[in-house]
Amino acid sequence: MAEGLSAYTANAVLNAAGNNTSFAVAQAYVQLHVGAPGSAGTANTATETTRKAVSFAAASAGSIASDADVTWTSIAGSQDATHFTVWDASSAGNFLWSGTITANGYIAGDTYVFPSGAFTASFALAS
Repeated sequence: MAEGLSAYTANAVLNAAGNNTSFAVAQAYVQLHVGAPGSAGTANTATETTRKAVSFAAASAGSIASDADVTWTSIAGSQDATHFTVWDASSAGNFLWSGTITANGYIAGDTYVFPSGAFTASFALAS
């Protein structure tokens, strides 16, 4: 699967727009991966399995981006994170979307920070 929205999220957004159903995520969480996470968002998880809360600024021009740093302290394992997933729970829950990270290695015990704006999602807009 190419990185992007999960089937769960795509269906929820389409049902909200077309079938008068509500869709809301109380809190989003981001998880690191060392390869493509696949269509379920569960492949190639990093040794650091802790999902961190992430917040987003209001969407604009069909895009949304994180609005605060996301930090892991005393990170588990030494790896290169290359992908991320976003979930609606700190464990289990629904996979929302995935994306790529510019390969960024870390060493066990490090503090690993993704700056505000690093996690995004977007829709193609009509032109």
